Amino acid sequence: MELSVYNKSGEDTGRKVQLNDSIFAIEPNDHAIYLDVKHYMAAKRQGTAKSKERAEIKGSTRKIKRQKGTGTARAGSIKSPLFKGGGRVFGPEPRDYSFKLNKKVKQLARKSALSYKAQDNKIIVLEDFNLEAPKTKEFVALRKNLKIDNKKSLLVINEPNKSLYLSSRNLADSKVVTASELNTYTILDAVTLLLTEGSIDVLEKNFSI
Repeated sequence: MELSVYNKSGEDTGRKVQLNDSIFAIEPNDHAIYLDVKHYMAAKRQGTAKSKERAEIKGSTRKIKRQKGTGTARAGSIKSPLFKGGGRVFGPEPRDYSFKLNKKVKQLARKSALSYKAQDNKIIVLEDFNLEAPKTKEFVALRKNLKIDNKKSLLVINEPNKSLYLSSRNLADSKVVTASELNTYTILDAVTLLLTEGSIDVLEKNFSI
C-alpha cells in the first residue's frame, strides 16, 4: 500500500511511502482484537472493591438474645450478615483483573487494527517533525492543516518527544504515543491515525520480531 507523505502544514511533499502489506494489509482477526482490547481494559481496572465480612465489623460479640424461647431464629452476634450493619457474605475483595495474553496474539490484533484503518483510508503519513517548545496552539494548527481538527486522532512518533506530548495533552480528542507504546485499543479508539515516517520504520522492525 502506497501513501503520500505530508508535512505539518498539510501540504503534499511529493514523496510516497510504501506500507508493509504484512502489517497494514492482512485479513483482520476480530477475535484477536477482542482479546487484546479485553487484556488492555482488564489491566487498567483498579480492583480495589472491598466490603467487610463479619470478622471485620466493629461491634460486640455478645450473644444478643437467649437461644430458645423467643419464637424467632437463633442469633449469636450483632455482626451477623442477617442484621443491618452486619458483615457481608462473600463480598468483593481486592483482586488483580489482568491476565496473560500471548505475544503473537497481541501482534496479530495490532496488525488487524492497523489493517482496518488502512482499509478505511484513515491513515495519514507525516514527515518527521518537531516543535521547538510545547505549544497547544501549534498542535491545533497541525490538526487543522490536515483537516482532522474535528476528529479524534492518534499521532504515532518514533521516539518520546516531550514538546509534542505536552502540546497535545490538553486536547481531549488527540493523543500522542510512540510506536513501541501502540496498542489495539488506542488504534481503534481514534478516527484518524497519523504516522510519522520514523514510526513506520519502528513498527516494521517491532512486528518483524
